[in-house]
Amino acid sequence: MVGRWVAKMLIKVLQNMMERAKVDHAVVSFTCSLAHAGLMVFVVLAALGQIGVQTTSFIAVLGAAGLAVGLALQGSLANFASGVLIIIFRPFKAGDYVEGGGTAGVVKTIHIFTTTLTTLDNKRVIVPNSKMMGDNIINYSAEGTRRLDLTASISYGDSIDTAKSALMDEITKDPRVLKNPAPFVGVSSMSDSSIDLAVRPWVKVSDYWDVFFALNEAIKKRIEAEGLCIPFPQRDVHLYKHDA
Repeated sequence: MVGRWVAKMLIKVLQNMMERAKVDHAVVSFTCSLAHAGLMVFVVLAALGQIGVQTTSFIAVLGAAGLAVGLALQGSLANFASGVLIIIFRPFKAGDYVEGGGTAGVVKTIHIFTTTLTTLDNKRVIVPNSKMMGDNIINYSAEGTRRLDLTASISYGDSIDTAKSALMDEITKDPRVLKNPAPFVGVSSMSDSSIDLAVRPWVKVSDYWDVFFALNEAIKKRIEAEGLCIPFPQRDVHLYKHDA
């Protein structure tokens, strides 16, 4: 009875310390349950020893059982440890759009063993936490803004200055394009049949895809309106002569 009372008091102290440290509730609950089970095993063994029961064999059996369970659950334990690290260090939070564990999507929930993502086409993906923490994590929502990487192509006979001015005017028309950082338009490469212009506006993360599709369409229409030639790739035509 004394052992149960002491174990309960120690669990309360542990729970209060973890809550003051603002540890996630799921981690607090799991850790307290695990600690309580371990303390109660110790109390029972101590009580049996006090009444003269030899506990050496019990300890040996528990040790062997613990080793077997640990080996069987090593994957789950790795997921648990990774889940604790995610909750403590917060590389991402619910609502962030991240890429990790071989998939990309919006974080819905973070559990002790798994992280649930929702992809852009509304698929639910459940990723083990050890896989999320075992590779690079790209958090697209962490900074609040993203840069659009668009490309517009003109021919060698067109004026670069005219094209740059028209493209800059077109992207700054969209109110969702941020003024700071300032958008950029410049020559990125000169291929065999065209001059490629890099169009680099900045937007809020929430506006990224809407602006991406809208600007691609607007740039195409503006190039046509300015009379700039849009080069098309040349295709080789091979004629084969078949013998009769």
